[in-house]
Amino acid sequence: MNPPATSRTVTGHIDVHPRGFGFLVVHPSGSDEVLSAFIPPPELHPYLADDVVSATVTASADGRWSASGLSLLERPRLEVYGEVVQRKGSAHLRIDRDVGNGEWPLETAGVEVQPGDAVVARVDDGKAWLLRKLEPGTDRSLERIIVRHGLRREFDPQVHAEVEQVLSVPHALGGRRDLRQIPTVTVDSASTRVIDDAISVLPAGGDGALRLFVSIADAAGFVTEGSALDRAARERATSVYLAGAMLPMLPEALSTNWLSLVPGEDRLCLTVELRIDPEGRVTAADVYESLIRSWAKLSYTEVADYLDKDEVSEPMRAVRDAMPWFRAAAARLAVARAGRGGIEMSRDEARFTFDEETGEVSGIEAVRPTTAHTLVERFMVAANEAIAGWLIDRGVPSLFRVQDEPAPQRVADLAAFAHHSGFAAGFGRRLTPLALAAFDRQIAGCTAEPALRSVLRRSLGPSRYTVVAAMHFGLAARAYLHFTSPIRRYADLSVHRTLKQYLQGRRDFVHEDPSVEQLAVHLNERSRTSSRAEKDRHRVLEARVMASHVGREFSGRITRVRPSGLLVQLDGMLVECNLPADSLPEGPYQPDPRETSLVGPARTFIIGMPLRVRVASTDEQLGRVELALAG
Repeated sequence: MNPPATSRTVTGHIDVHPRGFGFLVVHPSGSDEVLSAFIPPPELHPYLADDVVSATVTASADGRWSASGLSLLERPRLEVYGEVVQRKGSAHLRIDRDVGNGEWPLETAGVEVQPGDAVVARVDDGKAWLLRKLEPGTDRSLERIIVRHGLRREFDPQVHAEVEQVLSVPHALGGRRDLRQIPTVTVDSASTRVIDDAISVLPAGGDGALRLFVSIADAAGFVTEGSALDRAARERATSVYLAGAMLPMLPEALSTNWLSLVPGEDRLCLTVELRIDPEGRVTAADVYESLIRSWAKLSYTEVADYLDKDEVSEPMRAVRDAMPWFRAAAARLAVARAGRGGIEMSRDEARFTFDEETGEVSGIEAVRPTTAHTLVERFMVAANEAIAGWLIDRGVPSLFRVQDEPAPQRVADLAAFAHHSGFAAGFGRRLTPLALAAFDRQIAGCTAEPALRSVLRRSLGPSRYTVVAAMHFGLAARAYLHFTSPIRRYADLSVHRTLKQYLQGRRDFVHEDPSVEQLAVHLNERSRTSSRAEKDRHRVLEARVMASHVGREFSGRITRVRPSGLLVQLDGMLVECNLPADSLPEGPYQPDPRETSLVGPARTFIIGMPLRVRVASTDEQLGRVELALAG
């Protein structure tokens, strides 16, 4: 007998909700539609997040879909985090609630475990097999996030052995341009140990043009393509920053030592040399392998103090005469950027503080970018853009970084948000880079700026890697790529390899090489995974910090509307919290079709609206801070 027309068999992946239920997410072939079918807790029990399953989905009278009859097709997740519970005299594993809702029999292989112990296990054939037990004092929430997203702390012994072998072989210096006599500095946070970019400027000549040198650690000279080290770096794709912990793409023996551009040491680099005329135009770009020596390691604070107050720190004295030319180069590039539009990429960030003795998170603060951050950003963006153009001019395929023009509906949503925040956008049907720059200028410095920028970046949409060169809308760049962080991003390392191959005589490149696009797909996926892990860690620590603020009132602004309620960003703290719809008075509430407002019988909450709220509760395990309307 055929099933009714409202039922059909589909294949999709499982999305687990930490409250115990889940959804089957289906992307029908040849359609932009995304079908999301509810999975009740009993049906979800044997399955994990990201499992690929076949199932029967059925539509109810109100149009909602539910899934039943699930059958496992593929399980990409190999390891899970969980805590030990005792059931009928035997050990079971209660799995991370973001990954599964079940308790699985735990095979301990003779290792003694107690209820409440945190462990990492391998899942197979309906059981969990103990891999390791976490030591007392371990930050469980951090380990849970690392395992949840398939991240790795350690490198295999083969990788470490390969690093030792690489470092034992002298590297040839022949053919490299010697830049050691040019005043060269690095600018980073004071605590940074991985330094992969250095900058130099030569004064303007008789024609008014100055020369900016951006020198980047030659990671490709140490990481051989196809080696165990390269495979590990490619799989990780990026260093991951988890607020209080960093998971490096390359082992520290390389990333913080032999590759890092520490002051006073000779280092191998790839350098892009830009000729910048008095109007800020880059009129020529040259790329070559180089040998540099950093004259000084400067912090952002030191450079900002020079730019803003003309204060010269002790490390800066060695390059005192070059500092005005750094300022001149940044100012010229700023003029050119302003003429074509786009936005500055530096933004306010929420930064956690940690107790020096215990290592526990102690607070959260909003950190604004300084003039030094803006200077370095302009130099790095100019270098990345110049390398992209250099490769395109020579017909060499590479991993480009692109961002599409936002769709008209996204533009309309952003304009509505601006309006409800007290700003007149007036974009029209299309958002151009210059209109974007004008809006960026309009919101700079206002109280609502962090919330506005959060919505602005969401409206612009994500950037992505691809072998097909195209515009980066947010930067108003004809072509763009990542070149300046090969120690921390595999995309940059790949670009370095391509550059070195061309410089060393290779010419048989394939136009829009499919293998490069395959790499782009992998890096995009790993980038999304790393971003999700960083956000999860951020939410956990936010909940931990905000637990001490339960009952306190804050001003905030609605930044997102969901069927379950509102997301509200608190002023001054950059913390985004949940305001449940069922806690709002005069309900019930439903979102409008575009999810720009939450509509009730007598009241409407609109994205951008300022609110006075109270912290009602926190849940650290879920990384959730819940609010209630004040008063």
